[in-house]
Amino acid sequence: MVQIKVYGLAEKLNSIKTELAKIIHSSIIEVLQLPHDKRFQRFFPLDKTDFYYPSDRSENYLIIEISMFEGRTLETKKRLIYGLIKNINQNLNIAVNDIEITIFETSPANWGIRGLTGDELNLNYKVDV
Repeated sequence: MVQIKVYGLAEKLNSIKTELAKIIHSSIIEVLQLPHDKRFQRFFPLDKTDFYYPSDRSENYLIIEISMFEGRTLETKKRLIYGLIKNINQNLNIAVNDIEITIFETSPANWGIRGLTGDELNLNYKVDV
């Protein structure tokens, strides 16, 4: 299971949301080897009065939070982070200094999905990649 939240200034995020969603989804499929239909993304366009960030970031500043079942290797998580940064930078011209990504890992037993806990689910993909 992987869920993604993306935060950014509304005036900037709304104009790139569709392309950014494609970049995130293709990276998740490629690196984490999830099936193509597993797409869980939420975008949080924020007003300038609701988004405070360091002065060395621009208005393109993005925060991407990835919640997922624990079990992926350190190498896999680093590939995901580096791949996202590279693809966002190259395809959307957002400086690497304006992209922050955090991965939150949770035991499958701590997720409730389709009336079950995550450790009770029969997944059609591997988590230990």
